[in-house]
Amino acid sequence: MAGIKLVLAIVQAKDAGRVIDALTEDGLNATILASTGGFLREGNSTILMGIEDTQVDGVLRTIQRSCHRREQFVSPMPPAVEPVDSYVTYPVKVEVGGAIVFVMNVDRMERF
Repeated sequence: MAGIKLVLAIVQAKDAGRVIDALTEDGLNATILASTGGFLREGNSTILMGIEDTQVDGVLRTIQRSCHRREQFVSPMPPAVEPVDSYVTYPVKVEVGGAIVFVMNVDRMERF
């Protein structure tokens, strides 16, 4: 019997539907949770999946195909300790999107 893995993928909310659709087309089940990124404080989705070892590479390819990196301009927030009137805000270009994926060993998984 193959080992079981927990795949935890954090994707931008804009990409989440595309990822779930692609995984479903591949015959895979996933749970999706709303989450928020720490840097930009924008919407993310955390996707959880319990899969067999042999499925890991295919799942990673599907996630990579479905998530796209892109550049976006954001206005940084002023530091809390400095006066706001001395802080000049200007948009900064940052790269967003893509996915962060963790693959972890699972001792046991049950489906009821």
